[in-house]
Amino acid sequence: MYLHSGCQIAVSPDTKHFAVDWLGVEVTRATLGIIGMGSIGYRVAQRARAFNMRILYHNRNRRRKEEEEAVGAHYCEKMEDLLRQSDFVMLVVNLAPETHKLIGKKELGLMKPTATLINISRGAVIDQDALVEALQNKVIRAAALDVTYPEPLPRDHPLLKLNNVIITPHIGTATVQAIHMMAEEAIANMLAVLSGQPIPSEVFPK
Repeated sequence: MYLHSGCQIAVSPDTKHFAVDWLGVEVTRATLGIIGMGSIGYRVAQRARAFNMRILYHNRNRRRKEEEEAVGAHYCEKMEDLLRQSDFVMLVVNLAPETHKLIGKKELGLMKPTATLINISRGAVIDQDALVEALQNKVIRAAALDVTYPEPLPRDHPLLKLNNVIITPHIGTATVQAIHMMAEEAIANMLAVLSGQPIPSEVFPK
């Protein structure tokens, strides 16, 4: 939250000094709860380990023990247990009927009032009306969203008026290198289909 507003303060022509009591939340040794431990979720865990974070995860299928140990991740069979314990909750799930509005009023109410919700999956995974209410009433501390529903949000949407949310325009893969890799992967899949070979990135494996 402080990166965006901190930049504004640093460059503002009205700034005469920096406040000494302007404090954020430490990431090191905080608890990160990852909902959706697929390939992306696992890579998030690898990076979080470098910050000595305590890593919890909830997934349809539990990872192998050696994979858990490699990143120091602890499995939560019930998502509710993860929500109650986490300082940061990150959503890394596919959008499907069972994940539509996965996080709603009940789930937000289970989170710590000091927690931050991070969504890098799809906007519809969160009940946005419930999120607005939770942020307005300080049910949770903050939210960071790379995705919303719809995209972009209507310019009068209440999420755009809150000072405890940061929204980016779905730029999680917006690098030259990532776009090249995605194009190469798409081509590899098309060539596999045309030649009757197994599809490397099949969305719904048979």
